[in-house]
Amino acid sequence: MKRTIIISDIHGCIDQFNQLLFKINYNSIEDQLILIGDYVDKGPNSKSVVDRVIELVRNHNAIALRGNHDQRLYDLIYNDSNAVRSKFIEHGGLKTLQSYCNSNTDIIDLNRAIETIRTHYQHHLEFLGDLPLYHEDKDHIYVHAGLNPNYKDWRNQPERDFMYIKEEFIKSNIQYGKNVIFGHTRTSDIHEIPDIWFSEGKIGIDGGCAYGMQLNCLIFQNGTYKSEHTKWN
Repeated sequence: MKRTIIISDIHGCIDQFNQLLFKINYNSIEDQLILIGDYVDKGPNSKSVVDRVIELVRNHNAIALRGNHDQRLYDLIYNDSNAVRSKFIEHGGLKTLQSYCNSNTDIIDLNRAIETIRTHYQHHLEFLGDLPLYHEDKDHIYVHAGLNPNYKDWRNQPERDFMYIKEEFIKSNIQYGKNVIFGHTRTSDIHEIPDIWFSEGKIGIDGGCAYGMQLNCLIFQNGTYKSEHTKWN
């Protein structure tokens, strides 16, 4: 039976991402890869990660979802405002600008960087902006951040909740009939270690790689779970 491989919150960590796929012997013919958002910001190589994700989706049938950082990069270019700029820089966006502008300096002309990305990487922006907010199969619901327990049908929750919700979802006892696999909240903030967090009806997989911890991978096959990871170098 095919393996389902789930990875979240790569955050520009292209080396760890490639190492992890190599470590688990990823084979796109035999495996279904599901990436659940946050490809950019914080880590050193956001542009390379987005290139890799596009290639995996278009050529290897991977599924990719949209995270809040992916949305924020899109908003920086197409829905620009002082508030968007402030949030973008506050949450690791400088590393993304350095990656796209091939710059190592901490002083970047934001207007020029925005124009560079808009001009040369429109295909990245369109790809990120078109990504779905969730995926569902017979065994799991996959989402970047979680599900709002206040909605009887979680599909009707606001778009923002798919990308941003945290404790309200994590601490909820509501069951959805299948396990919800999510990232966004570092597992070290849930159970004090960066390993995958297993709970009744929920599995959190964000190992905080860009924070110096690890990039986790959840593997589901024949009804059982296995986890692997690569460490921040």
